[in-house]
Amino acid sequence: MRYSTLLFAAPALATVGYPCYGPDGLAGVCVSDADCAESGGTAIDGACPWDPAGVRCCSKSPCLEDGAASACGWESDCAGTTTPGLCPGGSQVKCCDSLENGYGGYEDPTIPAVGACKQTAVDGAAAVVAEFPGRVREIGCIRDCACGSGSDHCCGMAIDFMIADGGGVATLSGLDIAEWVMNNGASISLKYVIWGQKIWQVSESPMPWSEWEIMEDRGDITQNHWDHVHVSFQ
Repeated sequence: MRYSTLLFAAPALATVGYPCYGPDGLAGVCVSDADCAESGGTAIDGACPWDPAGVRCCSKSPCLEDGAASACGWESDCAGTTTPGLCPGGSQVKCCDSLENGYGGYEDPTIPAVGACKQTAVDGAAAVVAEFPGRVREIGCIRDCACGSGSDHCCGMAIDFMIADGGGVATLSGLDIAEWVMNNGASISLKYVIWGQKIWQVSESPMPWSEWEIMEDRGDITQNHWDHVHVSFQ
């Protein structure tokens, strides 16, 4: 699939309940200013794609009622124990009694065999898994669709690195993986990489993820790439 700026000309304003990166790496969720204030959180500007009026990235730390070290975040990322009902956002956002990130901890995923999944994609999958041990839960490559019908998965030239506890489960853990892929694109024959509703293509200069091109809203956590990093190869 080829992307262009034309694809993003008419954004859908639908970021409420989606992940965002708060200050100093603190987890956040896109909610209304009123909901953030009611929950005792702190909001920042510019961290939620296509923010509707009055919607900003909300973080909360501490979140335990006794004031102990804690922070609201996505359950998939918590290195400790989570408690519901203390945080702004949807049901996946819970109070974590640890300020450390619990990203990953998964067994090594199965690397696809070369065949329908092409050698370049297989090599790229192996490189990412080696660089980030325990961070990738599952790998997807080929889809049951005709090559040339719109997705590089149809040709076996794309990898989805599933990095959350399950499909449709949000995480913030893809940022460093996505930027590593960008910075090492030449060695893995990169075409483009998508993470967190943003895309970077090899025709561009390397830049922080925060400056990548924002994509249109596709309707859910998976399609907006908040549970996996998508990498297409040449």
